[in-house]
Amino acid sequence: MKRASFLLSLLSALLIFNCSGKKDQTDSFDITKSKPGTETAVKASERVDLENKGVGPITELVLPEEIDQEMAKTGEGIFKQSCAICHRPTDKFIGPAPKGVLDRRSPEWVMNMILNPGRMLRDDPLAKDLFMEFNGSPMSDMGLSEEQARAVLEYFRTI
Repeated sequence: MKRASFLLSLLSALLIFNCSGKKDQTDSFDITKSKPGTETAVKASERVDLENKGVGPITELVLPEEIDQEMAKTGEGIFKQSCAICHRPTDKFIGPAPKGVLDRRSPEWVMNMILNPGRMLRDDPLAKDLFMEFNGSPMSDMGLSEEQARAVLEYFRTI
């Protein structure tokens, strides 16, 4: 009993000493700051870059003025089946919300991100920044065809 009492007293003393308010060198580290001077930088998810086409098979894509409602409906189904685990249409979740993505990214970039997220993460600076912004959560390659990815993109135009 005396031994347990002694160990409890020792543990309490160590706990009080560690929580005494003394700062060591690690107390000044702030995990939210990546580099000095980046506090005012625009988040990757909010940054507008319509020139970057990304890295992948899609090098040129011109979207028609009118939305193809049938394609968009197909895309919505694909999105719900393959993408909704990490993305919400209008809200940030594990990944960014696709609402308004074509106001910030080129259609080619979006298609290449859907079709080839691993290569985009490896070779595209914006994809790397998004990876960091979303806590190191890489986008999964869902194995979609170009036709399926194009349908998802058309769905994004309706959100």
